[in-house]
Amino acid sequence: MLLTTNEAQQIALEFILNEWNIASEYKDWFTVIDCRLVGQSWYIVELAVSGFPDRWYLQVYDTAECDPNYTFISPIRGCEGYTDLTNLPELVAEVLVCERNTR
Repeated sequence: MLLTTNEAQQIALEFILNEWNIASEYKDWFTVIDCRLVGQSWYIVELAVSGFPDRWYLQVYDTAECDPNYTFISPIRGCEGYTDLTNLPELVAEVLVCERNTR
């Protein structure tokens, strides 16, 4: 494996920030929940907004590329409302709203 666990985590986090055009000032709202090596050529990285049940699962390959077809999972559906997002920065809340609505 050409990548370390820490490198895979950083690549996945940067991918999500770039995917959603999230400024680096909001980076600390996101956390890595898990990162595991699958086989010998890629990692699965699980990301979340700190304190929330929503999860992104990204594949990071040993080429330092993320698969753009990541998975988003949340126990909260968009139709259930967004009262849990009131304490988040607006941009981070908007990302969760969009992801929840597309499920």
